[in-house]
Amino acid sequence: MGGGGSALRVCADHRGGINWLSLSPDGQRLLTGSEDGTARLWSTADGTCCALLQGHESYVTFCQLEDEAAFTCSADCTIRKWDVLTGQCLQVFRGHTSIVNRILVADKQLFSGSYDRTARAWSVDRGQVAREFRGHRNCVLTLAYAAAPCVEEAVAGGLLVTGSTDGTAKVWQVASGCCHQTLRGHTGAVLCLVLDAPGRTAFTGSTDATVRAWDILSGQQLRVFREHQGSVICLELVNQHCWLADTGERVRTFTAHRHSVSALKYHAGTLFTGSGDARARAFDAQSGALRRVFRGHAFVINCIQVHGQVLYTASHDGALRLWDVRGLPPPRAAGPKRSLSRLFSNKVGCAAAAAPLQPA
Repeated sequence: MGGGGSALRVCADHRGGINWLSLSPDGQRLLTGSEDGTARLWSTADGTCCALLQGHESYVTFCQLEDEAAFTCSADCTIRKWDVLTGQCLQVFRGHTSIVNRILVADKQLFSGSYDRTARAWSVDRGQVAREFRGHRNCVLTLAYAAAPCVEEAVAGGLLVTGSTDGTAKVWQVASGCCHQTLRGHTGAVLCLVLDAPGRTAFTGSTDATVRAWDILSGQQLRVFREHQGSVICLELVNQHCWLADTGERVRTFTAHRHSVSALKYHAGTLFTGSGDARARAFDAQSGALRRVFRGHAFVINCIQVHGQVLYTASHDGALRLWDVRGLPPPRAAGPKRSLSRLFSNKVGCAAAAAPLQPA
Protein backbone atom coordinates (compact mmCIF):
# COMPACT_ATOMS: atom_id res chain seq x y z
CA MET A 1 0.00 0.00 0.00
CA GLY A 2 1.70 3.22 -1.16
CA GLY A 3 5.01 2.73 -2.88
CA GLY A 4 8.17 4.50 -1.79
CA GLY A 5 9.05 7.97 -3.10
CA SER A 6 12.50 8.83 -4.44
CA ALA A 7 14.32 11.98 -3.26
CA LEU A 8 15.50 14.13 -6.15
CA ARG A 9 17.76 16.20 -3.94
CA VAL A 10 18.69 16.64 -0.27
CA CYS A 11 19.64 20.17 0.78
CA ALA A 12 21.37 20.00 4.16
CA ASP A 13 22.94 23.46 4.33
CA HIS A 14 21.11 24.61 7.48
CA ARG A 15 22.79 23.86 10.82
CA GLY A 16 19.51 23.73 12.73
CA GLY A 17 15.95 22.62 12.25
CA ILE A 18 13.84 24.32 9.57
CA ASN A 19 10.81 26.02 11.12
CA TRP A 20 9.07 27.28 8.00
CA LEU A 21 9.05 26.92 4.23
CA SER A 22 7.54 29.49 1.84
CA LEU A 23 7.02 29.31 -1.92
CA SER A 24 7.14 32.50 -4.02
CA PRO A 25 3.95 33.46 -5.88
CA ASP A 26 5.68 32.87 -9.22
CA GLY A 27 6.90 29.44 -8.09
CA GLN A 28 10.54 30.17 -8.91
CA ARG A 29 11.98 30.27 -5.39
CA LEU A 30 11.65 28.72 -1.95
CA LEU A 31 12.51 30.36 1.36
CA THR A 32 13.43 28.42 4.51
CA GLY A 33 13.77 29.83 8.04
CA SER A 34 15.83 27.92 10.55
CA GLU A 35 16.79 27.40 14.17
CA ASP A 36 20.33 28.34 13.13
CA GLY A 37 19.26 32.00 12.85
CA THR A 38 19.46 32.14 9.06
CA ALA A 39 17.12 31.92 6.12
CA ARG A 40 17.99 30.53 2.72
CA LEU A 41 16.61 31.07 -0.76
CA TRP A 42 16.41 28.08 -3.09
CA SER A 43 15.72 27.68 -6.78
CA THR A 44 12.77 25.41 -7.57
CA ALA A 45 14.37 24.72 -10.96
CA ASP A 46 17.29 22.69 -9.59
CA GLY A 47 17.13 22.91 -5.78
CA THR A 48 20.31 24.94 -5.44
CA CYS A 49 20.76 27.54 -2.69
CA CYS A 50 20.58 31.00 -4.26
CA ALA A 51 21.29 33.15 -1.21
CA LEU A 52 22.07 32.94 2.50
CA LEU A 53 20.17 35.52 4.55
CA GLN A 54 22.18 36.33 7.69
CA GLY A 55 21.53 38.98 10.31
CA HIS A 56 19.05 37.70 12.86
CA GLU A 57 20.46 37.25 16.36
CA SER A 58 18.24 34.29 17.24
CA TYR A 59 16.22 31.57 15.51
CA VAL A 60 13.88 32.36 12.63
CA THR A 61 10.29 31.57 13.56
CA PHE A 62 8.47 32.25 10.28
CA CYS A 63 9.07 33.53 6.77
CA GLN A 64 7.12 34.74 3.75
CA LEU A 65 8.44 34.95 0.21
CA GLU A 66 7.13 37.44 -2.33
CA ASP A 67 8.32 37.76 -5.94
CA GLU A 68 10.60 40.73 -5.22
CA ALA A 69 11.35 40.46 -1.50
CA ALA A 70 11.67 37.95 1.32
CA PHE A 71 10.46 38.59 4.88
CA THR A 72 11.59 36.80 8.03
CA CYS A 73 10.75 37.17 11.72
CA SER A 74 12.70 35.95 14.69
CA ALA A 75 12.99 35.35 18.40
CA ASP A 76 15.30 38.39 18.38
CA CYS A 77 12.09 40.51 18.31
CA THR A 78 12.73 41.84 14.79
CA ILE A 79 11.45 41.40 11.25
CA ARG A 80 13.74 41.68 8.25
CA LYS A 81 13.13 42.37 4.58
CA TRP A 82 15.61 40.92 2.06
CA ASP A 83 16.46 41.35 -1.60
CA VAL A 84 15.73 38.00 -3.27
CA LEU A 85 18.42 38.47 -5.92
CA THR A 86 21.36 39.56 -3.76
CA GLY A 87 20.38 38.28 -0.31
CA GLN A 88 21.02 41.77 1.08
CA CYS A 89 18.99 42.91 4.10
CA LEU A 90 16.93 45.88 2.94
CA GLN A 91 15.11 46.78 6.14
CA VAL A 92 14.95 45.87 9.82
CA PHE A 93 11.60 46.34 11.54
CA ARG A 94 12.07 47.01 15.28
CA GLY A 95 9.45 47.61 17.93
CA HIS A 96 8.21 44.30 19.29
CA THR A 97 9.49 43.50 22.77
CA SER A 98 9.30 39.71 22.56
CA ILE A 99 9.46 36.86 20.05
CA VAL A 100 7.82 37.67 16.71
CA ASN A 101 6.16 34.40 15.73
CA ARG A 102 4.07 35.29 12.67
CA ILE A 103 4.13 37.79 9.81
CA LEU A 104 1.78 38.42 6.92
CA VAL A 105 2.40 40.53 3.82
CA ALA A 106 -0.89 41.58 2.22
CA ASP A 107 -2.32 44.56 0.36
CA LYS A 108 1.09 46.31 0.36
CA GLN A 109 1.23 46.09 4.16
CA LEU A 110 3.25 44.02 6.62
CA PHE A 111 1.49 42.63 9.69
CA SER A 112 3.11 40.88 12.64
CA GLY A 113 2.07 39.06 15.81
CA SER A 114 4.23 38.60 18.89
CA TYR A 115 4.58 37.10 22.32
CA ASP A 116 4.45 40.70 23.60
CA ARG A 117 0.63 40.42 23.24
CA THR A 118 0.43 42.86 20.33
CA ALA A 119 -0.02 42.79 16.59
CA ARG A 120 1.41 45.55 14.43
CA ALA A 121 1.02 46.96 10.94
CA TRP A 122 4.17 48.29 9.29
CA SER A 123 5.08 50.44 6.32
CA VAL A 124 6.86 47.95 4.07
CA ASP A 125 9.01 50.65 2.48
CA ARG A 126 9.96 52.73 5.54
CA GLY A 127 10.15 50.02 8.17
CA GLN A 128 8.07 52.05 10.61
CA VAL A 129 5.08 50.97 12.69
CA ALA A 130 1.93 52.32 11.08
CA ARG A 131 -0.49 50.88 13.63
CA GLU A 132 -0.37 48.92 16.88
CA PHE A 133 -3.16 46.56 17.96
CA ARG A 134 -3.39 46.09 21.73
CA GLY A 135 -6.02 44.15 23.64
CA HIS A 136 -5.03 40.49 23.82
CA ARG A 137 -4.13 39.19 27.26
CA ASN A 138 -1.54 36.78 25.98
CA CYS A 139 0.65 36.16 22.95
CA VAL A 140 -0.64 36.61 19.40
CA LEU A 141 -0.07 33.40 17.46
CA THR A 142 -1.80 33.79 14.10
CA LEU A 143 -2.97 36.44 11.62
CA ALA A 144 -5.35 36.83 8.70
CA TYR A 145 -6.32 39.85 6.63
CA ALA A 146 -9.51 40.83 4.79
CA ALA A 147 -8.97 43.55 2.19
CA ALA A 148 -11.26 46.58 2.06
CA PRO A 149 -13.22 45.47 -1.07
CA CYS A 150 -14.26 42.33 0.83
CA VAL A 151 -15.85 44.16 3.72
CA GLU A 152 -18.22 47.05 4.30
CA GLU A 153 -17.32 50.67 3.69
CA ALA A 154 -17.51 51.22 7.44
CA VAL A 155 -14.25 49.30 7.77
CA ALA A 156 -12.42 50.82 4.82
CA GLY A 157 -8.74 49.96 5.04
CA GLY A 158 -9.45 46.31 5.67
CA LEU A 159 -9.69 44.10 8.74
CA LEU A 160 -6.95 42.23 10.57
CA VAL A 161 -7.96 39.09 12.47
CA THR A 162 -5.67 37.84 15.24
CA GLY A 163 -5.74 34.64 17.30
CA SER A 164 -4.22 34.40 20.76
CA THR A 165 -3.38 32.01 23.56
CA ASP A 166 -5.86 34.00 25.65
CA GLY A 167 -8.58 31.93 23.94
CA THR A 168 -10.00 34.71 21.78
CA ALA A 169 -9.71 36.00 18.26
CA LYS A 170 -10.02 39.72 17.63
CA VAL A 171 -11.05 41.64 14.53
CA TRP A 172 -9.28 44.98 14.11
CA GLN A 173 -9.94 47.96 11.86
CA VAL A 174 -6.58 48.46 10.19
CA ALA A 175 -7.13 52.15 9.41
CA SER A 176 -7.96 53.16 12.99
CA GLY A 177 -6.38 50.38 15.06
CA CYS A 178 -9.67 49.93 16.92
CA CYS A 179 -10.97 46.50 17.92
CA HIS A 180 -14.04 45.86 15.77
CA GLN A 181 -15.08 42.54 17.37
CA THR A 182 -13.82 40.05 19.93
CA LEU A 183 -14.67 36.45 19.06
CA ARG A 184 -15.25 34.55 22.31
CA GLY A 185 -16.16 30.90 22.69
CA HIS A 186 -13.00 28.81 22.67
CA THR A 187 -11.86 27.40 26.00
CA GLY A 188 -8.25 27.02 24.90
CA ALA A 189 -5.62 28.88 22.93
CA VAL A 190 -6.46 29.86 19.35
CA LEU A 191 -3.64 28.25 17.37
CA CYS A 192 -4.75 28.90 13.80
CA LEU A 193 -7.27 30.82 11.75
CA VAL A 194 -8.20 31.27 8.13
CA LEU A 195 -10.67 33.46 6.22
CA ASP A 196 -12.94 32.36 3.41
CA ALA A 197 -12.51 33.96 -0.02
CA PRO A 198 -15.17 36.67 0.49
CA GLY A 199 -13.39 37.63 3.71
CA ARG A 200 -16.55 37.58 5.81
CA THR A 201 -16.17 34.27 7.68
CA ALA A 202 -13.27 33.30 9.92
CA PHE A 203 -12.52 29.73 10.97
CA THR A 204 -10.49 29.28 14.16
CA GLY A 205 -8.82 26.14 15.53
CA SER A 206 -7.92 25.70 19.16
CA THR A 207 -6.35 23.56 21.84
CA ASP A 208 -9.93 22.93 23.02
CA ALA A 209 -10.17 20.48 20.07
CA THR A 210 -12.82 22.50 18.23
CA VAL A 211 -13.04 24.58 15.09
CA ARG A 212 -15.41 27.55 15.16
CA ALA A 213 -16.84 29.64 12.34
CA TRP A 214 -17.48 33.36 12.87
CA ASP A 215 -19.00 36.31 11.05
CA ILE A 216 -16.17 38.79 11.43
CA LEU A 217 -18.38 41.85 10.91
CA SER A 218 -21.06 41.01 13.48
CA GLY A 219 -18.90 38.83 15.73
CA GLN A 220 -21.53 36.06 15.70
CA GLN A 221 -20.44 32.47 16.15
CA LEU A 222 -21.89 30.58 13.19
CA ARG A 223 -20.95 26.98 13.91
CA VAL A 224 -18.86 24.77 16.16
CA PHE A 225 -17.10 21.73 14.68
CA ARG A 226 -16.53 19.24 17.49
CA GLU A 227 -15.22 15.71 18.06
CA HIS A 228 -11.52 16.34 17.49
CA GLN A 229 -9.27 14.19 19.62
CA GLY A 230 -6.51 16.77 19.97
CA SER A 231 -5.50 20.38 19.42
CA VAL A 232 -6.24 21.81 15.98
CA ILE A 233 -2.98 23.44 14.91
CA CYS A 234 -3.61 24.36 11.27
CA LEU A 235 -6.48 25.06 8.88
CA GLU A 236 -6.53 25.11 5.10
CA LEU A 237 -9.40 26.00 2.81
CA VAL A 238 -10.00 24.10 -0.41
CA ASN A 239 -12.72 25.03 -2.91
CA GLN A 240 -13.73 27.91 -0.63
CA HIS A 241 -15.15 25.65 2.07
CA CYS A 242 -13.90 24.98 5.54
CA TRP A 243 -12.73 21.47 6.33
CA LEU A 244 -14.51 19.35 8.89
CA ALA A 245 -12.67 16.47 10.55
CA ASP A 246 -13.61 13.58 12.84
CA THR A 247 -17.26 14.60 13.23
CA GLY A 248 -18.85 11.31 12.22
CA GLU A 249 -20.57 13.15 9.36
CA ARG A 250 -19.43 11.51 6.13
CA VAL A 251 -15.87 11.75 7.40
CA ARG A 252 -12.93 10.31 5.51
CA THR A 253 -9.97 9.60 7.77
CA PHE A 254 -6.39 9.10 6.61
CA THR A 255 -5.01 6.65 9.16
CA ALA A 256 -1.60 5.59 7.85
CA HIS A 257 0.35 7.92 10.15
CA ARG A 258 2.29 6.46 13.05
CA HIS A 259 2.69 9.79 14.83
CA SER A 260 1.16 13.27 14.95
CA VAL A 261 0.32 14.96 11.65
CA SER A 262 2.48 18.06 11.51
CA ALA A 263 2.03 19.46 7.98
CA LEU A 264 -0.52 19.34 5.21
CA LYS A 265 -0.91 20.55 1.63
CA TYR A 266 -3.66 19.87 -0.88
CA HIS A 267 -2.61 19.88 -4.54
CA ALA A 268 -4.47 18.74 -7.64
CA GLY A 269 -6.60 16.08 -5.99
CA THR A 270 -3.82 14.77 -3.76
CA LEU A 271 -3.46 15.32 -0.04
CA PHE A 272 0.19 15.51 1.07
CA THR A 273 0.97 15.18 4.77
CA GLY A 274 4.06 15.46 6.92
CA SER A 275 4.30 13.67 10.23
CA GLY A 276 6.18 13.34 13.48
CA ASP A 277 7.32 9.95 12.24
CA ALA A 278 9.63 11.83 9.80
CA ARG A 279 7.70 10.65 6.73
CA ALA A 280 5.60 12.43 4.15
CA ARG A 281 2.65 10.73 2.53
CA ALA A 282 0.45 11.23 -0.52
CA PHE A 283 -3.23 10.27 -0.37
CA ASP A 284 -6.00 10.34 -2.92
CA ALA A 285 -8.01 13.17 -1.37
CA GLN A 286 -11.36 11.68 -2.41
CA SER A 287 -10.95 7.98 -1.75
CA GLY A 288 -8.50 8.32 1.13
CA ALA A 289 -6.19 5.71 -0.39
CA LEU A 290 -2.51 5.97 0.45
CA ARG A 291 -0.59 6.45 -2.79
CA ARG A 292 3.00 6.97 -1.75
CA VAL A 293 5.28 7.25 1.30
CA PHE A 294 8.37 9.47 1.25
CA ARG A 295 11.11 8.29 3.64
CA GLY A 296 14.43 9.93 4.41
CA HIS A 297 14.06 12.62 7.08
CA ALA A 298 15.38 11.92 10.57
CA PHE A 299 12.94 14.08 12.56
CA VAL A 300 9.48 15.64 12.35
CA ILE A 301 8.51 17.33 9.08
CA ASN A 302 7.52 20.90 9.96
CA CYS A 303 6.36 22.23 6.61
CA ILE A 304 5.64 21.11 3.05
CA GLN A 305 5.06 22.75 -0.32
CA VAL A 306 4.21 21.38 -3.75
CA HIS A 307 5.17 22.94 -7.08
CA GLY A 308 4.77 21.25 -10.42
CA GLN A 309 5.79 17.62 -10.04
CA VAL A 310 7.97 18.19 -6.97
CA LEU A 311 7.14 17.89 -3.28
CA TYR A 312 9.32 19.94 -0.91
CA THR A 313 9.59 18.88 2.74
CA ALA A 314 11.36 20.83 5.50
CA SER A 315 12.26 19.10 8.73
CA HIS A 316 13.57 19.64 12.22
CA ASP A 317 16.57 17.60 11.05
CA GLY A 318 17.69 20.73 9.14
CA ALA A 319 17.19 19.28 5.68
CA LEU A 320 15.07 20.41 2.75
CA ARG A 321 14.21 17.43 0.58
CA LEU A 322 12.84 17.43 -2.96
CA TRP A 323 10.69 14.47 -4.02
CA ASP A 324 9.47 13.30 -7.39
CA VAL A 325 5.67 13.04 -7.32
CA ARG A 326 5.27 11.99 -10.94
CA GLY A 327 3.35 8.80 -11.46
CA LEU A 328 0.80 9.35 -8.73
CA PRO A 329 -2.56 7.97 -9.89
CA PRO A 330 -4.80 10.74 -11.23
CA PRO A 331 -7.55 11.94 -8.87
CA ARG A 332 -10.97 10.38 -9.18
CA ALA A 333 -13.85 12.31 -10.68
CA ALA A 334 -14.80 15.23 -8.47
CA GLY A 335 -17.62 14.72 -5.98
CA PRO A 336 -19.01 17.23 -3.48
CA LYS A 337 -16.66 20.09 -2.68
CA ARG A 338 -14.40 19.26 0.22
CA SER A 339 -12.03 20.95 2.57
CA LEU A 340 -9.13 19.65 4.60
CA SER A 341 -7.51 20.00 8.00
CA ARG A 342 -4.23 19.45 9.72
CA LEU A 343 -4.45 18.54 13.38
CA PHE A 344 -2.26 17.39 16.22
CA SER A 345 -3.30 13.75 16.21
CA ASN A 346 -2.38 10.65 14.23
CA LYS A 347 -5.10 11.03 11.63
CA VAL A 348 -6.49 13.61 9.24
CA GLY A 349 -10.15 13.77 8.29
CA CYS A 350 -12.11 15.09 5.34
CA ALA A 351 -15.85 15.60 4.95
CA ALA A 352 -18.23 17.06 2.41
CA ALA A 353 -18.70 20.79 2.87
CA ALA A 354 -21.47 21.69 5.23
CA ALA A 355 -24.63 23.62 4.43
CA PRO A 356 -24.51 27.45 4.44
CA LEU A 357 -23.45 28.66 7.86
CA GLN A 358 -26.04 30.14 10.20
CA PRO A 359 -25.54 31.66 13.66
CA ALA A 360 -24.95 28.97 16.28
